[in-house]
Amino acid sequence: MTAFSSLTGRLLVAMPGIDDDRFRHAVILICAHDDEHALGLRLDQPAPGVSLAEVLEKLDTPIDDAAGDRSVLIGGPVERERGFVLHTDDWTSEDASLTFGEGLALTGTRDALAAMADAEDGPSRSILLLGYAGWGEGQLEEELNENIWLTTDADPALIFDADYDTKWSRALAALGVDAARLSSQSGRA
Repeated sequence: MTAFSSLTGRLLVAMPGIDDDRFRHAVILICAHDDEHALGLRLDQPAPGVSLAEVLEKLDTPIDDAAGDRSVLIGGPVERERGFVLHTDDWTSEDASLTFGEGLALTGTRDALAAMADAEDGPSRSILLLGYAGWGEGQLEEELNENIWLTTDADPALIFDADYDTKWSRALAALGVDAARLSSQSGRA
C-alpha cells in the first residue's frame, strides 16, 4: 500500500473513456483532498443561460461593468443549488475562505459574490460555480488507479480563462498529450 498523497491544488483531466457523461472532457480543480474525501470544481462547463450579472442582480449586489458577461459554471453534480466562488487569494473572507494550492481560495458566502463585482477591492480573478464534485474515502484514488483521470499542475491562466470549449484539450496539451491521439479504451499493463 502506498502512502497517501494529496491532490489539493492540482487539476484532474478526464480520460476519453470515462463512463460518466457528467464528466466527459472535464477539467476539475481539486480544492480539498485528504484520506477521507475529495472536493473539486469543474472549470469548463458554463451553466446554460446564467450570467454573473444576473445572479448579482437577483441578490441586489452592485455590479461592476466588468462582471456583466461573465459566465457562471457548473462546478459539479453535487448540491447544484449551492454557489462557490473560486478566486485568487489576494482577497479572502477571514472566517469563510479556504486557501489552497498556489494562490487560490474558495469561498461560499455572499460577501465573496460582492467582492467578485468589486474591481478595486475584490480578488483579481474569480469564478462563480454552482455545485461541486465530491468523492468519498478512497473513491478518487480508485478512479486514478483505473486510469479515469490524469493529473497536472494547476495553471491560473487555464483555471480562470473563459475559453471553455478548448480547456480540456489545452489541459491535456500541458501534459504533452494530444487529445486527438487518446483512445477511449482503458486498460492495465
